[in-house]
Amino acid sequence: MADGILLLATLLFAIGGLGEHHMKYHVEKRQSGSRDTPLLIANWCDNDIHPGLLTQGGDGPPETGFHLSPGSNQTVYVASDWQGRIWGRTNCSFDDSGQAQGGSTACSTGDCGGALACEIAGASPATLAEFTLSGSQSQAFYDISLVDGYNLPMAIVMVPNGNSQLEDIPGSQTNPSCVGSVGDLAAQNFNPYSGGQQFLGTDSQSPLPFEIKNDASTVAQWCPWDLQVDTPKGPGDGVYSYPDDDVKRPPFNPCLSACAKYNKDDYCCTGSYDGSGKCYSNYYSKSAKSVCPDAYSFAYDDQDSTFIVPEGGAFQIIFCPGGRSTNIIALKNGQSSGSSSSGSGTNLGIGRLVIDGRVRRRLLLFSLLVT
Repeated sequence: MADGILLLATLLFAIGGLGEHHMKYHVEKRQSGSRDTPLLIANWCDNDIHPGLLTQGGDGPPETGFHLSPGSNQTVYVASDWQGRIWGRTNCSFDDSGQAQGGSTACSTGDCGGALACEIAGASPATLAEFTLSGSQSQAFYDISLVDGYNLPMAIVMVPNGNSQLEDIPGSQTNPSCVGSVGDLAAQNFNPYSGGQQFLGTDSQSPLPFEIKNDASTVAQWCPWDLQVDTPKGPGDGVYSYPDDDVKRPPFNPCLSACAKYNKDDYCCTGSYDGSGKCYSNYYSKSAKSVCPDAYSFAYDDQDSTFIVPEGGAFQIIFCPGGRSTNIIALKNGQSSGSSSSGSGTNLGIGRLVIDGRVRRRLLLFSLLVT
């Protein structure tokens, strides 16, 4: 065991009604610093997207929403104690003033009140990148979250940014990816390292462990039938079974979470279900976790969805990274059901992934083991 155990609070960190931060741990209040931490946001999708950013603590960037064409990127700068979220908006239409054209909604997914510059959280469904850059014990916390549903594949790449504590940590332990869209999914034998290539900050010497159970057919149908944003309709007035496997789903269909769709306490972990041991994985979160093992799937999913590293790093947020979802946190003793890596790697403990460049230990639920 470690020399000491720091119990972590389980309250949500929220600012007004601007959107809950899903990571459930204590965040120490710190004086906001200058904006000197780069976040590079890249669009590897085939279509235009409009990233949105919401600051929930610390100094955020002046750019809270902008356009990215395919293959482009933009770097924003935040304070070293920043806490917030980043998401992608799809099928957007803005006028010259940065407002929705012809209505109150500008984007089909992730819309933030019809504005190009976001001042509120994006509407569900939206795949989120969540960050607390300076949390307890001088650690940075981050995750990919599907708690608000899924609209785009996403990867997060940690960049040492000149921090010596981060230099020797392999990207295979820090760079999660979630690919839940069949059009972006690589084959189950995906190997991005042939010919000495790198992928998401990793190489063949320390490759990412990928989820390999799912094929194109299962990924195309992972979203529960009733949670599809555009549920396929039956033929004319005909009657068909529910769901009807003969009704073809669209190749890309964003997925609402059960909480976003039905707003029930047991799905949202609210009311009498608010607390560890009171709220459990539901049918949506189980499906989401099956395709994106390293992503948050419901509010109390933090013990196997949060990445923790020493503070001071920078990050890349990549939309539509390609490849396959990673299975980093669930990997134990170099083996995990449904995962594969194309080379040698470092054995990891199960639970939240705590990395400090010197020692790797389990993070128990609501407890951080401190050396």
